[in-house]
Amino acid sequence: MIYFRFVRVFLTSLTIFLPLLSNAMDIVRHPPPENRTDVRSHYYIDMMRLALDKTVELYGPYKQEAYAHVMPQSRSIASLRQGRHINILWTMTSMEREEQLLPVRIPLLKGLLGYRIFIIRQGDQARFNRVASVDDLRLLQAGQGHDWPDTSILEANGFSVIGSSSYEGLFQMLANNRFDYFPRGAHEPWAEVITYGNGELTIEKNFAIQYHSPSFFFVNKDDKYLAERIEVGLRLAIEDGSFDHLLHTHQVTSDIFKSANLSNRTIFRIKNPLLTEETKNVIWEKELWYQP
Repeated sequence: MIYFRFVRVFLTSLTIFLPLLSNAMDIVRHPPPENRTDVRSHYYIDMMRLALDKTVELYGPYKQEAYAHVMPQSRSIASLRQGRHINILWTMTSMEREEQLLPVRIPLLKGLLGYRIFIIRQGDQARFNRVASVDDLRLLQAGQGHDWPDTSILEANGFSVIGSSSYEGLFQMLANNRFDYFPRGAHEPWAEVITYGNGELTIEKNFAIQYHSPSFFFVNKDDKYLAERIEVGLRLAIEDGSFDHLLHTHQVTSDIFKSANLSNRTIFRIKNPLLTEETKNVIWEKELWYQP
């Protein structure tokens, strides 16, 4: 809390000694949802808006908008790196992504994305009841996006992973016995089972995998101004409680606290080899992380 009070005092002083940084309106353009039924992005868009609202007095007005065309994650990253179409996105971090882009190192879900709860087929719970260790779980196959950092993390820890280029297709692949379980961030599986499960999928009840895998906002390497504005806004929101309020009450994330039941699940903790030293240092800022 001392750090956040310092931030507020510093910013108040800055508004006294500096003129407005720009009279022009900042245009903040982000990727649209991957499809019309995908509501996961709504949380990140609302968190972005919260950060921008917190900084209007210092940085001036802004306009937030979605790019007109849907882009898969890999194309969004390429577009941002090239300075085309968008100037911000949100994604799970990795060494490669932090080499290509400039991260705002505030975990947008306070680390909850790293608690992975499984979507499984209806009728398979008894099979998972027999899992007693990480080694047991390694005998089963997971499904993931082929370009997601999670795929590399799981494989580095000895898991068998089937990849797909289609987010929606992974649910049908699971239903068709192409793999055994689909690990999802703690806020994701409930809405996904309803939207994509077709009555064939359900949520595993007993355990979760955990690894540090924060999602950050990223901007172009040269856009230090936008990165600074977003970080200042997020830290102010953490200080005044509005960050936690959004996390606990948003329609996309509230299921973590209503349904995930993390404190009563067996947690298998594994290592994430994809974190940079700079991001590892963020782990020690306790205000940024959720502790179940």
